[in-house]
Amino acid sequence: MTQTHMAREVAEIPAAARRLLGEGRGAIEAAAADLRDVNPAFVSTVARGSSDHAATYLKYACELSLGLPVASIGPSVASIFGARLKLGGAACFSISQSGQSPDIVAMAQAASDAQACTLAITNQPDSPLARASRNTVPIMAGPELSVAATKTFVTSALAGLAVLAHWGRDDALIAAIDALPDQLEAAARLDWSPLRDALLARDSMYVLGRGPSYAMACEAALKFKETCGIHAEAYSSAEVLHGPVEIVGGDYPVLVLAARDAAEPAAMGVAEQLATRGAQVFATSDMAKAATRLPFVATSHPLTEPLALITGFYAFIEQLARARGRNPDTPANLRKVTETT
Repeated sequence: MTQTHMAREVAEIPAAARRLLGEGRGAIEAAAADLRDVNPAFVSTVARGSSDHAATYLKYACELSLGLPVASIGPSVASIFGARLKLGGAACFSISQSGQSPDIVAMAQAASDAQACTLAITNQPDSPLARASRNTVPIMAGPELSVAATKTFVTSALAGLAVLAHWGRDDALIAAIDALPDQLEAAARLDWSPLRDALLARDSMYVLGRGPSYAMACEAALKFKETCGIHAEAYSSAEVLHGPVEIVGGDYPVLVLAARDAAEPAAMGVAEQLATRGAQVFATSDMAKAATRLPFVATSHPLTEPLALITGFYAFIEQLARARGRNPDTPANLRKVTETT
């Protein structure tokens, strides 16, 4: 097989991140200044699929960096049920690489009509979503041809994180964000072949994370399904002990996406517990003992760490898909732009 679109697009992630942080800085700072002026009481998010995983990541980032609570709104609240939410005095972040899905656009428009400070994060700055929103940050990822989103996911999450950092005038986080493209370049070259070899003939697994890395676990589980046909479920490393752990054992594969943050000891405590029960556990942490350590790229801030983790994962999952005889660019039952009402 010649190089897949997915492999090429994963390799383009660092350049896309540099473009966003350079050419897109004006839009990022303008959105942040508007949010600072409005001073919302809370933030809501609207998204689906991979974009919703980016929204989950931004929920943790916002709550940890700004102390503002974040709620995810189901798009069908507006598009199907016609409810009018009381979003005056709130901010609303809508994330969609295409900016075209009718339910996302309807919810963004409803939020704007309710006088929320709305922000569209999209790869299409002239899209219906952008027109329905007060502010737009174009993610500048360029064309993405593979059905599986990779560079649009990373740049969507990075765009939102940059807005939060400038909104809060967080110099340490801004510096970490500016240093991230080089770290993403290193992450895309990591070798996770032990995990690839372990999953060649597997059909079911868990992916665990905690805090911001839980969002990456959700994204990774989706990619296992989309590109490899593996039924992967994502859980918080705390939540997995509340029932799902019952089916773990007997060499059951578990991937733990652990970041260098306050949650790492707890996440790895669960990883080690599962490994001692007989699960085949792989973890991105130096705390791994019974679990198998996977290489990772440490960044200079806990909130940028998950973006390096998912970039390394993307390079791995493309290789696993091909090793399983699948083309990750063209899953049989999926298409690039999914429009729901």
